[in-house]
Amino acid sequence: MTISELSETRPITRILVTGGAGSVGLEVLKELQLQKKWYDVKVLERNKPAVLRKLKPFRKDFQLILGDLCDPAILARATADIDFVIHLAAIIPPLADQDPDLAERVNVGGTRKLIESVEKHSPQAFFLYTSSVSVYGDRVYNPWITVDDPLLPSDGDEYAETKIKAEKSVRKSSLKWTIFRLSAIMGPQTRMDPLFFHMPLDTSLEIASARDTGFALVESIYHQAELRGKIFNLSGGGSCRATYREFLTRAFTAKGLGSLDLPERAFAQRNFHCGNYIDSDQLEEILHFQQDSLEDYYRMLTKKSTYLEKTATLFFQAFIKLFLLTKSEPLRAIRKKNHEQINRFFHDQQPSVT
Repeated sequence: MTISELSETRPITRILVTGGAGSVGLEVLKELQLQKKWYDVKVLERNKPAVLRKLKPFRKDFQLILGDLCDPAILARATADIDFVIHLAAIIPPLADQDPDLAERVNVGGTRKLIESVEKHSPQAFFLYTSSVSVYGDRVYNPWITVDDPLLPSDGDEYAETKIKAEKSVRKSSLKWTIFRLSAIMGPQTRMDPLFFHMPLDTSLEIASARDTGFALVESIYHQAELRGKIFNLSGGGSCRATYREFLTRAFTAKGLGSLDLPERAFAQRNFHCGNYIDSDQLEEILHFQQDSLEDYYRMLTKKSTYLEKTATLFFQAFIKLFLLTKSEPLRAIRKKNHEQINRFFHDQQPSVT
């Protein structure tokens, strides 16, 4: 029998995707949809209008299960008769830091309940858990990261704490499993929130595109033997590395915002995460997913902005930058002389407010 004939006779793989409406989740669903004849897909997501709008393109091909990740009845439906789980659902920053109880309930409790439900209803299923580079904590002065490095989340990083706890639940389970610690993931939608200013400008940054990440997660279905019982760092590789300062400089230009002339004191100097993955090649050798580079991302940003948007941004760039500065928590801490926050964001000496 030829390879082509074997591919035509392979069985349908039954997949559960949690968090399918996120930037990576949508890329996973697009990839599965391209190969839909090989998959029976369930998508577990929240029952919210914004989520339903994002999932509309997939409703004909996939079974949508809408409800709470912590609801036993919902989980029983989602985990019955499945072969593979891609678990993306999580409360992410800044909400995770603003509401740590919610983050604990969903990221830790929800993951534990999901595992228990899979163990009960589909005990032979393979469980892929997506963790985060945040578990390694502040690496400004030690940017080269390996999967064996200690897990030392930054002060106040509730999200990282929940990821570490959830990882433990995955490793203790009776399921076949793997864990991917995702680097900074960049998708077509740019998001502006207070975390923009939490990262020190001198931080080493190694991104991965949402598209490459989605491809890697789906490709994992075919490589369970190589992945089983192991933890991997997932990122874009050498072509996706820059400092945060370099990254923002290029991104500002691509979006028509001109130079990165925001005051240095608007950015934290410590206590965030990100770095370069020394061992990102290990997962690449198995899954062959690293296609997009930082240059590709900058081109995407430039292409995504219409002429009218760029013209408007150029005209209003001074006002836009002033608005951005209102989002800076480090700058707000200095102005309000909040010493607890100043200690969190800066080194020994308090920056001048002028």
